[in-house]
Amino acid sequence: MSESKAWIAGATGLKLTPDEIAFFRDERPWGFILFARNVSEAAQIEDLCAHLRDLVGREDAPVLIDQEGGRVQRLRPPLAPDYPSGSALAALYRENEEKGLRAAWLLSRLHAFDLLKLGIDVDCLPVLDVPVEGANDVIGTRAYGKHPEIVTAMGRAAAEGLLAGGMLPVMKHIPGHGRAFADTHHELPTVTTGLDELAEHDFAPFKTLSHLPMAMSAHVIFSAVDPKYPATTSGKVVEEIIRDYIGFDGLLMSDDVSMNALSGDYFDRTKAIFAAGLDMVLHCHGIMEQMTAVASCTPELEGKALERAAKAIQSKRKPDDSVEEELRDEFRSMFEMVA
Repeated sequence: MSESKAWIAGATGLKLTPDEIAFFRDERPWGFILFARNVSEAAQIEDLCAHLRDLVGREDAPVLIDQEGGRVQRLRPPLAPDYPSGSALAALYRENEEKGLRAAWLLSRLHAFDLLKLGIDVDCLPVLDVPVEGANDVIGTRAYGKHPEIVTAMGRAAAEGLLAGGMLPVMKHIPGHGRAFADTHHELPTVTTGLDELAEHDFAPFKTLSHLPMAMSAHVIFSAVDPKYPATTSGKVVEEIIRDYIGFDGLLMSDDVSMNALSGDYFDRTKAIFAAGLDMVLHCHGIMEQMTAVASCTPELEGKALERAAKAIQSKRKPDDSVEEELRDEFRSMFEMVA
């Protein structure tokens, strides 16, 4: 029996329920993800992270969070400042490229200071989606702009800031969510753009940053590749675009399996994700009935997926914590923040 199964789980509250404790101990998720419902104060978050790792018997079990800045930020004051969005960083880049890149690096480095001391060691950042005019606002201000070269440069700086701080980045949403005209939380968008344009625009940031350790899939149909299935459940998109064209050989996880862009029950969704060649399924909401279905058809983490997971964890660096106040002051000189 391997140490863990190929899934990442969420919990319902600030402390684990008896049912969650028994379930996570039995079903051994590779990692966990926290949301605003799971955080209140520093000691509580530290205790929750430690409890989750203790249940699966692995001190290096990853604990993920979406801490981007702007409207997608799970830790708020006083746990962390209200940080600017990706689009605000990009505005600075357009004024001064060097300052913009430094700001993207600094923000991620500050995320690492905020998160790592609480036990959270993976940030689902950078957002590498490149929105087009008229696209759904689900990405919107989270993006670094509408030009792939700017998104690539800013995304690289953001990822490097996390890595320098001892965190692992997760680039999202591969191979690109910026052209979606629907919110995948609610419905399935279809992108009909031709392959050449997708390669030049949507796929470009992911291709340039394909060396990063982890990526999260897009629940988006790319009809030029597979007119039937979204990237998350499309073997063609995974093999031909993500693995081959983009060249990403890191750990590939799904976006949340409970989003309404995916169809079928939770057994069907989970089976389809693994059949498509993803390494890991992500379930965010902590709803026991759903988790039970997901876990029941999730395989042991083994083979290539296990190698990718191990390589990701091994890519963590030892941070220099002595520079925190200096870096915070530098970032404050660029942006006014609510502390």
